[in-house]
Amino acid sequence: MAVNKNALLRYKTLDRCFRNTGRQYFIQDLLDECNAAILDENPDSNGIQVRQLYADIKFLETEAGGGIELRKDKIGKKPYYRYRDPTFTLYGQELNESEATQMRAALEILTRFSGSPQFGWVNEMIPMLESRFGLVERKGEIISFESNVDLKGIDFLTPLFNAIVNERVLTVEYQDFQSPEPYEVTFHPYYLKQYNSRWFVFGYNPEADVPNWNLALDRIASVTETSLNYKQTVIDWEDYFYDIVGVTRQVEGKIQEIMLHFTADVAPYVLTKPLHPSQKSRMRVSGLKVVIKVIPNFELVKLILSFGEQVAVVSPVEFQKVVAKRIGEANAHYGKRTILAN
Repeated sequence: MAVNKNALLRYKTLDRCFRNTGRQYFIQDLLDECNAAILDENPDSNGIQVRQLYADIKFLETEAGGGIELRKDKIGKKPYYRYRDPTFTLYGQELNESEATQMRAALEILTRFSGSPQFGWVNEMIPMLESRFGLVERKGEIISFESNVDLKGIDFLTPLFNAIVNERVLTVEYQDFQSPEPYEVTFHPYYLKQYNSRWFVFGYNPEADVPNWNLALDRIASVTETSLNYKQTVIDWEDYFYDIVGVTRQVEGKIQEIMLHFTADVAPYVLTKPLHPSQKSRMRVSGLKVVIKVIPNFELVKLILSFGEQVAVVSPVEFQKVVAKRIGEANAHYGKRTILAN
């Protein structure tokens, strides 16, 4: 069987279909795909018939044709075709249709940042990826994330990321909420984390000798690279954040078992969106009992307060008092005769 240009086009089309695990190709689907490829190449062609298609598949299953191994699973009495090994391909690692769709979605997400000066590199990368993977066709966006490219301090995200990757020590001009003027910090950056729509960078502060110094990007005034030797971190940052909610970890903080009681109306929300990975829940007639094992911090208190009257801290007593104090202080504002409205 001679492998002419038309046959090679059909074989490549079949290879693409057999690799696509995101769709079930029955024999008519394969025939339609092959004829569409042929007509795209030669509009005057009459295409092929199903007999030729079966011959093509049989040839590809021979050693001369590449020795492909197919699964022919059935829906009802009709079989659909795909490779037994989904990673197999006759013609190199091209993207299948599902992978191409996912790549396009990823590029669409990247384009959300392309208009911002600090993400100028995205403008250069998108055309390269589209050309490399043949993703010229564009569709409308099908996914959306909460993001704000105009967030204060976001322009420092790229230089901080590059400093972490390239292991560079920085001089950071910083002004926290308690300081009337900015001050400089020598900083070895290790880890970037987003929480509650704010970005934070963690690293080593040699002046204070603190290996987990925390800087909020929206409080940074400037970032300058230095020639100082970079000190490696020994902290497993995924493990570091596992025991807390948010980004604040107390130096002497210890893991505690926090027991909470939620009203029945909010229970489905808490069950489907756990407060913490350690959460264990038990539904009762009176509501939902939840136990989490974390190091208590400011962010945990804020999270609990966000549920208002739908939650109560059961234990430990000391943490219960912390939350109750915050509720009392909030309530005191509404107890005043005059509330400033202007």
